[in-house]
Amino acid sequence: MKATYLLVAFLALASFASAFDPSPLQDFCVALPDGSIKDAVFVNGKFCKDPKLVIAEDFFKHVDPGNVVNKLGSKVTPVTVNELAGLNTLGISLARIDFGSKGLNPPHTHPRGTEVLIVIEGTLLVGFVTSNQNNTNRLFTKVLNKGDVFVFPIGLIHFQFNIGYGNALAIAALSSQNPGVITIANAVFGSTPPISPEILAKAFQVDNKVINYLQKQFWYDNN
Repeated sequence: MKATYLLVAFLALASFASAFDPSPLQDFCVALPDGSIKDAVFVNGKFCKDPKLVIAEDFFKHVDPGNVVNKLGSKVTPVTVNELAGLNTLGISLARIDFGSKGLNPPHTHPRGTEVLIVIEGTLLVGFVTSNQNNTNRLFTKVLNKGDVFVFPIGLIHFQFNIGYGNALAIAALSSQNPGVITIANAVFGSTPPISPEILAKAFQVDNKVINYLQKQFWYDNN
């Protein structure tokens, strides 16, 4: 019986480990552009460039400040394997997040990565919400200043809001070469095709007119 429990525990641990980016099996595996897969080897989700053809620029990218003149007053500039081929198989990525005055990086989640955020300039109110353990979604918040670091666990809804008087800047590191992002409001109210207003009205306990209004705001932004 004890051996059975150990086997079950081992299998559970193995399945947990496989849910994250696998460790690289070589020094590097630079991604090839889509469509350029002749004589390539499929590894870790992207085809690998011939190591003899790899150059320094495959590991380099310049990131400019983001334009924060928009409805949210913020701009997220991702650097994932899709923007920097040298990240392929390495299990990491980052993002530059620029905030205008009162700018917001709205509630969102990364389905494949934990996020570690450091404030470079300004003051941010950040937070995340837990899953419904014990039928309670706990909110953890913290005011961050220059040099402060905060962790957002994988898959949990989180946000960052500039509460300072000027612009703010943060850098986020993520534990996946392609962590993905689901912005909650955009996904719920701006999906294609749209979710039935009847479903959303019941879920949010509001009138259908409220849902129709919200869907108009987000659907046209996303489509």
